[in-house]
Amino acid sequence: MIKQKHISQPYGTWESPITANLIAGKTVSLNPLKIENNSFYWLESRPTESGRLVVMRRSEGKTEIMTPVGFNVRSRVHEYGGGAVLITNGVIYFVDYDSQQIFCQKPDKHPYAITKSINSRFADMQFDSIRNRIICVQEEHNNDSEPLNKLIAINLESGFIDILDDEHDFVSSPRIDNNCNNLAWLTWDHPNMPWDNNTLWISEFSNGGFLKKKKIVAGSSEESIFQPEWFDARKLIYISDRSNWWNLYMYTDQKTFPIYLDDAEYGLPQWAFGMSTYGITEDNYIIATRNQGGLCQLGIIRNSNFELFDLPFTEFTNICVEKNKVMFLGSSSIAVSQLVSLDINSGKYEVIRLSSTVVIDPGYISEAEQLEFCTSEAMVAFGFYYRPKNLKYVSSNNELPPLIVRGHGGPTGFSSNSLNLPIQFWTSRGFAVLDVNYRGSSGFGRKYRKLLEGKWGVSDVDDMVNGALNLVEKKEVDRKRLIIRGGSAGGYTALAALTFRNIFSAGASHYGIGDLISLSQDTHKFESYYLETIIGKLSKNKNRYFERSPINHANQLKCPVIFLQGTEDKVVPPNQAETMVDALKSNGVPVSYLSFEGEGHGFRKDINIEKALIAELTFYGRIFNFEPDNILEDLKIYNY
Repeated sequence: MIKQKHISQPYGTWESPITANLIAGKTVSLNPLKIENNSFYWLESRPTESGRLVVMRRSEGKTEIMTPVGFNVRSRVHEYGGGAVLITNGVIYFVDYDSQQIFCQKPDKHPYAITKSINSRFADMQFDSIRNRIICVQEEHNNDSEPLNKLIAINLESGFIDILDDEHDFVSSPRIDNNCNNLAWLTWDHPNMPWDNNTLWISEFSNGGFLKKKKIVAGSSEESIFQPEWFDARKLIYISDRSNWWNLYMYTDQKTFPIYLDDAEYGLPQWAFGMSTYGITEDNYIIATRNQGGLCQLGIIRNSNFELFDLPFTEFTNICVEKNKVMFLGSSSIAVSQLVSLDINSGKYEVIRLSSTVVIDPGYISEAEQLEFCTSEAMVAFGFYYRPKNLKYVSSNNELPPLIVRGHGGPTGFSSNSLNLPIQFWTSRGFAVLDVNYRGSSGFGRKYRKLLEGKWGVSDVDDMVNGALNLVEKKEVDRKRLIIRGGSAGGYTALAALTFRNIFSAGASHYGIGDLISLSQDTHKFESYYLETIIGKLSKNKNRYFERSPINHANQLKCPVIFLQGTEDKVVPPNQAETMVDALKSNGVPVSYLSFEGEGHGFRKDINIEKALIAELTFYGRIFNFEPDNILEDLKIYNY
């Protein structure tokens, strides 16, 4: 065999088959919904149709699109949505994005609206078969006042709405027992987020279908509850982090006991409705995901043991169970996200759908290396390190690669070691990437998650900086070409690091935050008090908000930055980016700004996803004086 000779070429200039076009237009998002009568349902994105989401079904080996043209299945409750689909006996109920109304789609029929509340949004639907109604979350928007969130019941014959619970700022996760006699649900109130503390309720239904004998099952000022599910008519399962870890518990006969205690996470921060990390089999066993520091496993809990399935995946999301079948979204360090069906009894699995059918040679894939490093306050932080990798190229003249330090959103999210094509976009071109799970990230227990309280913009920034310096000290990366990038909360961390630390040479902010005071006064209800936890009350800590806002210290930001922003972003409004850009322009700092018309918090249109990636690559090429394999010719960099 003749060994291929590598081409010696500078980092950043390598040609790669992992193109922006592949990521934008040839990769779809998949979200498992339900298995019903051996049919598999899931949500799938359509990047070439402005990111439209459609319900898909596979039945008897045939895959078909269920959602007609003209409908986009997506809720906007809490702005982040989720829980936009209910499937029962072959009938699909879904929330349409444009109207935010619930539509009913019967087999072989065109959808029709069952709600006509033009100022309301809906999510997290459950079917009450005894009373022929849907129980769900309603978010009512009235003029400029704060939206009202309610637990409601919609009569499917009359369309009439009954209010079941409107006594809290937020409500989620309504779950009806198998006999339709009892309801479980979650509530929380300002200033809490659901991963800080919330309350799990149960209640019987009255003869009229309302709630009676409401009772608190779990929840305290130091406890977060996630995903309640009825085991049967008397037993309720839920996930709680009361032990520091999100573990599974059962409530029955007015008593609670742990199902399986483990120093790992079985739950997630509830950023969206309809999230699922476990399901119950017909034999009354629990199929669950286990996350420890971003490393995920799938197993079955029985006889007080967690038995792993032998599967080639390292991340498992959105677990759906029916009888002895499990459906989930699986991925690994070398495999793209894929919809998978698993037979519990045999352990055999089948791939239902791939997020991308493009075959990428493993020679272009950089596998994550788990990294633990020392940071401020004698603490440790974590991350996944990706080396530059391209089967055709090697570096020239003992060059060290540029490093991109990446911060996830949230800031309570987490990064895993699963294949992330946007990361491979960079590594296959000669960049090293460090994906940081800074203090405040999920997957490391409640205590680690709470380390960011009052310290956002400080501890997370320290961790990003120290992660980069750790690799510099190991002579893995070029000290003069350290880049930091992030989106949303990660965008704020990037801007804060660029402003308050003299470490990085360039950066990118994707819909990031520059003015904390402005954000606290101009964001949506779900996150309107979030900063009180991770920074402090504005009334008592205005100086802290001012001091941690990059916009107020723009004169300290001396290195080039590119900003990318959607015009319709309600979570982080465009004025956050525009104010920062104007300040850097005035200060003579090289800066670029791309605004994407019609995009919200995150880009969904294929043309915009592609343009954003190429623009960022072009920006770094110009700043560090190298010629990448693809450039955006008309990218304007002010002051450069």
